[in-house]
Amino acid sequence: MEFERRRGNHSHLSIAPLVDVVFLLLLFFMLTSHWIQEPAIRIRLPESTTAESLRDTPRTITLTKNGEIYFMEKRVDIKNLRAAIQTGFPDQEKGFLRIKADKEADVGLLVSVIDEVRRSDVNTFSIVTERR
Repeated sequence: MEFERRRGNHSHLSIAPLVDVVFLLLLFFMLTSHWIQEPAIRIRLPESTTAESLRDTPRTITLTKNGEIYFMEKRVDIKNLRAAIQTGFPDQEKGFLRIKADKEADVGLLVSVIDEVRRSDVNTFSIVTERR
């Protein structure tokens, strides 16, 4: 008597798609996570009863998308900007200047404004942006 062997129903599970999915998830989380920047050094400043508070209004140049230039909320031309900046700062004090430009403003005009700011001996300025 001859017995037939039962063939085992071996089903092989391929793990290649599983590995692909794991790598895609790893890539997704790596690209979407925010890298934590090292925090700044924390210090406690000393207290003083005779310290003066600087309440100086920041000097601002504003550029509109239409090409208009405003210095301290007064409209000026690019030709008169250097003179307005020099009269806007007290004698011998070249402080900090902020430049606010509309995102649709002409880049060439922004470069011209920066050139005029540098010609007026103001070396400390910033271009104000908005965080997303």
